[in-house]
Amino acid sequence: MSNTVFKTLTIVSLVVALVSLIYPVFIKKQVAYIDTAKLLDGYHGMKSARKAYEEKAASWQSNIDTLQAEVTRSIMDYEKESAGMTAKEKELSKELIRTKQKQFQDYQRAIQQQAQQEDAAMTQQVLDKVNGFLRDYGERKGYQIIFGTSQGNIVYADDALDITEEVLTELNGGQQ
Repeated sequence: MSNTVFKTLTIVSLVVALVSLIYPVFIKKQVAYIDTAKLLDGYHGMKSARKAYEEKAASWQSNIDTLQAEVTRSIMDYEKESAGMTAKEKELSKELIRTKQKQFQDYQRAIQQQAQQEDAAMTQQVLDKVNGFLRDYGERKGYQIIFGTSQGNIVYADDALDITEEVLTELNGGQQ
C-alpha cells in the first residue's frame, strides 16, 4: 500500500510541477503575438521611410522619362531629316540613336537595381529598429515570447494575446 501512495504522490507532484510551469505562460500572458503587417503599416518610422523612398523613386523616374524623351526626339529628328542626308550622315545618325538607346537602357537597369537595393536597405533598417523595440518591450512587459503573424502563419490565437495596438502606440511614441 505504501508503494501505491508513493506512486500517487509522485504523479500528483509531477502534475503540480507541470501545471506550475505552464500556468504562468497562459494566465499571465507571457506569450503574445503581433500582426506584423498591421504593425509596419501603422508605424510612423515606416511611413517616413516609405515617403523618402518614394521621393527618390520619383526623381529617378523623372530622369528616366527625360532620357527616354531624348531618345524619342532623336528618332523623330532622324525621320524628319533623313531624306536630305547622305548615306554616311544617315549611318552616323543611326549610330548616335543606338548609343543613346543603349545608354538609356543601361541607366534604367542601373536605377532599377539601385532602387531594389535602397528599398531592401530601408526596409531592413526599419525592421531592425522594430525588432529591437520588440525585444526591449517584451523584456519590460515580462513576455517570454512574442510571435509575429502575417499571412496565416498563426492559424488561431485568442484575440486577448494580440498586443499589436499597444505595441504600435508605444512604438509611435504614444501617437497613432
